[in-house]
Amino acid sequence: MPLIITALGILLLLIMIMKFKMNTMITLVVVSFLLGLALGMPVTEIMGSIEAGLGSTIASTGLIFGFGAILGKLIADAGGAQRIAMTLIDKFGEKRVQWAVILTSFILGIALFFEVGLVLLIPIVYQIAKQTKISFLWLGLPMATALSTTHAFLPPHPGPTVIADQYGANIGMVLLYGIIIAIPTILIAGPLFTVVARKFVPSAFERAGEGSIAKLGDAKQFKLEDTPGFGVSAFTALFPVILMGLSTIVTLVKDTVGLENNLFFDIIATLGTPSMVMLLSVLLSIYTMGIARKIPMTDLMESAENSVKAIGMLLLILGVSGSLKEVLMDGGVGDYVAQIFEGSTISPIFLAWLIAAIIRLAQGSATVSALTTAGLVLPMLAGSDVNLALVVLATGAGSIIASHVNDTGFWIVKESFGLSMKETFGTWTVLETLISVCGLVFVLLLSLFV
Repeated sequence: MPLIITALGILLLLIMIMKFKMNTMITLVVVSFLLGLALGMPVTEIMGSIEAGLGSTIASTGLIFGFGAILGKLIADAGGAQRIAMTLIDKFGEKRVQWAVILTSFILGIALFFEVGLVLLIPIVYQIAKQTKISFLWLGLPMATALSTTHAFLPPHPGPTVIADQYGANIGMVLLYGIIIAIPTILIAGPLFTVVARKFVPSAFERAGEGSIAKLGDAKQFKLEDTPGFGVSAFTALFPVILMGLSTIVTLVKDTVGLENNLFFDIIATLGTPSMVMLLSVLLSIYTMGIARKIPMTDLMESAENSVKAIGMLLLILGVSGSLKEVLMDGGVGDYVAQIFEGSTISPIFLAWLIAAIIRLAQGSATVSALTTAGLVLPMLAGSDVNLALVVLATGAGSIIASHVNDTGFWIVKESFGLSMKETFGTWTVLETLISVCGLVFVLLLSLFV
């Protein structure tokens, strides 16, 4: 019944938004409340659960998206995004610019959280699309593929890092096997899928970027000699990667050597948190894109305010999508799925993927589904000779399948690219499923050799 109730709730949400054109935020709150009632939650606790989901989601993504939008707008308004776009086009050529975006997204995705990478890259990719006069989504989908794949498979991202610790897997082997699996997965779910998606969802490729945060990159066009240099523009855009990367390396060395925490390591860990990274990056961009170029502070702050206004509704939608997820968790949907697989004798690799996939479909959160799966699969690993690193990757693959309305990532992509519900299902949901299935297939193939 919990799964049937969840399915009916999602169906109601789709009907209200797609047929009756209800506001997304209002619909998410209404459906979350009705789902709480249907799942048997005490009526006095449902609104508390909705508020808790809103609060935790805004707490984890609000500053990232706020500072990320400001950073992207400052770089765009100074001409930095245009300089980066033109340099990449010049180096790779217009015909191979999609590969430039994929390579850049993969490199950045190793260090950046999915949300940070998305809000950072969208204005630049939008500029590239504008300069080359090709569809924004033609470049945007492969970019999102690279960011999502690295987020699911590669440490130091939270999912694979925490699961590796739970299973007792070697983090270095998870990273090595993850890269082996990620590269062909990105090629299939990125450029190859984009060709197919363009045939089946042509409207998405025609409209993408309209009324979305891509417009943060829609600054006035400059003469190239009037834009900041490529070096300073790229350094400003890559500063979040540099900070997060340095913090991760120092932390890994500390853990490997077995050093104890002290003030230095505490400072490094703090500097590596996404919100602090984005704050410091914004402060740097105010100098490199503004003060150093004699742009008045009032102009810089006007750009900052405009960027935050542009993502106001996006933040509210993200928050209440967290409410839906919270209600499903508090209503016991994840626990119900866990009970179904207790005592199963299926192969640990396939079981890890299957449980993570079903929990993901039921309650939306990739991290929650991965961690819940780890707790269920862990007892099965005792006495098994299965490769633990591969079980980690299978769990990560299952945890990102079929992103839909109960996943915050679904709304991030929908609002970021300016897509309709139908277009988001036809592109992003299918893309995430493809990454998940490819991940499982390549893990199983790799298990034959390692």
